[in-house]
Amino acid sequence: MITIAIAGKPNSGKSTFFKAFTLADVEIAAYPFTTIAPNVGVAYVRVNCLCKEKELELAGVCGNCIDGFRFLPVEVLDVAGLVRGAHEGKGLGNEFLDELRQAEAIINVVDASGATDADGNVVELGAHDPREDVIFFKEELNMWVYGIITRGWHKMGRRVELEGTKIERLLAEQLAGVGVTEEQIKGAILKSGIPDKSNMKSWTEDDLKKLATHIVLRSKRMIIAANKADIAPDENLKKLKELESEGSDNEIVIPCSAAAELALRTASKNNIIQYLSGDTDFVIASEVTDRQRKGLEQIKNLIRAHGGTGVQEIINRVVFELLDYVVVYPVEDEHKYSDSAGRVLPDAYLLKAGSTARDLAFAVHSDIGDSFLYAIDARTKRRLGEKYALQNNDIIKVVYSSR
Repeated sequence: MITIAIAGKPNSGKSTFFKAFTLADVEIAAYPFTTIAPNVGVAYVRVNCLCKEKELELAGVCGNCIDGFRFLPVEVLDVAGLVRGAHEGKGLGNEFLDELRQAEAIINVVDASGATDADGNVVELGAHDPREDVIFFKEELNMWVYGIITRGWHKMGRRVELEGTKIERLLAEQLAGVGVTEEQIKGAILKSGIPDKSNMKSWTEDDLKKLATHIVLRSKRMIIAANKADIAPDENLKKLKELESEGSDNEIVIPCSAAAELALRTASKNNIIQYLSGDTDFVIASEVTDRQRKGLEQIKNLIRAHGGTGVQEIINRVVFELLDYVVVYPVEDEHKYSDSAGRVLPDAYLLKAGSTARDLAFAVHSDIGDSFLYAIDARTKRRLGEKYALQNNDIIKVVYSSR
């Protein structure tokens, strides 16, 4: 399963964000370090179900979606709040950074309202510039990787001299626990502009810091959740959105309100409203008090203004835009688009773009992958080889040996 970390400074709304994703029972409080051990839960990406496609002639109902939408699971971690100097072990820095190792992507939750200072303490609304939190977060990640590189630098230099091993391979070994590949390191070295790549003795401290920065850019994909957008000054949201065009890091900044999403999902769970995460409107479905109605109307105005609470958009863009996954539907009957029990489009899998038909077979079951023969495109009935690159919304029958 895909693993995504929810991170940021203390009291930025991370735990509210996590609870809005998962409806898990977590502690939420207005003071730093509410989260000590990481909370682990399941969130869902929202996609259009193929049963709505007219050309498939499935009558619009498969029994595995909600109003024509599929919700596919991903794992999310709500990690401890990050403080300045975390890479030196300050606050819960060591735990925080260690927890990020297993994440494919990071949702950096920023308090767009400016109502918490650099250390997560409550201040007057708009008193703090949220852009500083984005900068500091990146600096901590960069210095974390820089520290790992420098700890083994002289040892790696001796191995290059004595064994002739390529520095990219040694760095990949050094950073294996951080989830960095050799290809990512090669690209980072190239982008760092180091004059003599073959002579490690000539690499300066600045060279290594640049290298660490580019390694983080390639290995830790990140999206900025401009949280508390419902109370944030317009100027703060504007400043954060400007990061998308000003920065060289291809920032993605999405205004959101985790509190609004949590309120809507809780109300929906209790049958007070009709709402699916990602909707741009909702219907009040039961009797409510005047206070409840007023609160719901405020949220309705927010999601109409922003096209939703932003929470579902964030998880979808992480999975499909940052991480480049596709949705594939495995079936056993390519004519009825069903499994052996007749269930139409019974499953949907998230697979990395570029995954093959054989990769899908292994995702379904390791035995099926081992005994893979070929696949069939259920739409065209065309036979596919094991190296066929899966496309988004493919419907695939895997044929395998039953021995």
